[in-house]
Amino acid sequence: MSAAASNTSGGRGQFWLVVTLLLTVVASAIGVIYVKHQTRKLFLELQGLHQERDAMDIQWGQLQLEQSTWATHGRVEELARTKLEMVVTEPGRIVVVQP
Repeated sequence: MSAAASNTSGGRGQFWLVVTLLLTVVASAIGVIYVKHQTRKLFLELQGLHQERDAMDIQWGQLQLEQSTWATHGRVEELARTKLEMVVTEPGRIVVVQP
């Protein structure tokens, strides 16, 4: 009878081992699915940020071009004449002050 008793306790131990391993495998599978989902979500966010960065780079280039257009020597001189009524001084009227 002692052999039968040890056989049933051994079967019960194996059952719990199998259940524990099965739960571990299921938990691991759920973890893999969750991590894969997060990875895809973050990758999509990264792609969106790359597109936003590219759009900002284009806008930055356009703004630099616009700034260089507004700051050309000819434009500044024209605004000085028309809006500020400035004129070029004659060379004889220029006085150099030395420190």
